[in-house]
Formats: sequence, C-alpha cells, structure tokens
Amino acid sequence: MVLTERGTARGVVAPAAVFSAVAFVAAGALGVAQAATPIPAEVIQLTQFGPALGVVVVAVLWPGLARTVLSGAVGRGRVGATGPLLLATAVLILVLGAGAYGLLTGDVRFTAPGALSSPFALIVVAQFIGACAEEIGWRCLLQPLLRRRLGPLATSITVGVLWGVWHVPVFGQSPAYAGAFLLATVSMSVVMGLALERVRAHRLLLSGGFHTLINLGLLLFMDEESGAVAPITAFGVSCLVAALIWVWRAPARIHLR
Repeated sequence: MVLTERGTARGVVAPAAVFSAVAFVAAGALGVAQAATPIPAEVIQLTQFGPALGVVVVAVLWPGLARTVLSGAVGRGRVGATGPLLLATAVLILVLGAGAYGLLTGDVRFTAPGALSSPFALIVVAQFIGACAEEIGWRCLLQPLLRRRLGPLATSITVGVLWGVWHVPVFGQSPAYAGAFLLATVSMSVVMGLALERVRAHRLLLSGGFHTLINLGLLLFMDEESGAVAPITAFGVSCLVAALIWVWRAPARIHLR
C-alpha cells in the first residue's frame, strides 16, 4: 500500500496504531528481559528498541508505505544549517536545565565520566544506538506518517505525547514529576519536528544525535531519574523555552494542515 500525498484517514491511522501498540508492548517485554541481563541501564535500556520493532512490523504489513515514509531516514542530501542548529538546541536545553537546577539547589551537579560504572566511550556508542532505535520509530516513521493528516506543529505535539506516555514507569512517580516529563517530551518533539520539517535525508542521524546529547547531558549533569521534582522541572521548562524559540522562528505554515 502506498499512500497519496495526504493519504486516507484509515491508511494513516491503521499503521500508526499498529506501530504504537508494538512499540508499547515490545518496550514492556524488553524492560522485563533487561532485568535478567547484566546490561547496566546507564549504558543502554533495551526498552529503546521497542519503537524499532514497531517499524519492522509496519514494514512487513505495509512495505510500500514504510519505504515512502522512511525514505528520509537515511540517504544522501543536504541538511544545511538544520543539523547544527538542532544539535546546538540540545546543548542549549542542557545548559538552561543544569543552570536552573543549580540555582534551585545551590549546586550544579556533575558526574565525571570516569566515575560511571561503565567506560564512557561505551556509554556514548550505546546511547547513540539506543537513541536511533527510538528515533527511527518516532521521528522517522510516525512523524512523517501523521504529517500526512496533520500540520507540523500538531503532528509534533501528538508524537511528543505518545513518546512521553510510552515511558510508562515515569507515571509511577509523583504527578508533578510525570507532568514535567511530559512537558519535556512534547517540547523536544516540537523542536525535532519543526527542525526536520523540510529535511529529506539524515533524519535518523540528526534526531538520534539530538536524543543522544540529551541523554548524555542528563546522565552527567542532572539526576532527573531519581524521582526528584526539581531537576525534571528545570529540564522540562528548558525544553519548553527551546520549543517556543523554534515555534517563534518557524514560518506561519506550522499552524496550517
């Protein structure tokens, strides 16, 4: 099945629903499996491969559609200033978040790479692999798929909500923590969605790079996974600031279908 430029509602909803279902179920199963392995969570979380498995299932059921929407994931092509700006935004988010957290607590937290339980080079490579395993689903499949029915901003927000809810364990924390985490995922999804709107190549490399920088920054500078509300709130607000900058700089068409 190959959709037209806009596609039909059914032609978009069915693959999106299948992808989401597989991503959620596979992530849960992989999370349980990780407990039986010696792989440290700071190196890589097997749950990150849930979206990649969702892509595989969609590719089996709708091969033509998968080829079409994934065509911009890799391949040759220029990205212009988009790549550097997107990666610079990840750094901006981390600087703002760590700075705000430092102001709140009176201490800027920093974990030296040598103090981690695994070699930092291994963590960087594994984090990039895990980030790409997520992003091939969220930004390389689901984003362009939903984009056939929705405008850039609406698509980015929708993907961000699904991406946030997909992190199911987060909702075992306090409501304030979960809310700040959702704010972060939606805001980061808006940043990536708008940045990649006209990029037709290297989408996986760019989104995976952004995601990796964020994960490494959180690991080194913030203890947001501790369940404490202050760091995740600082991070969420910094993501929102970055998203507002991208929305402000984006052309008026982001509000249109």
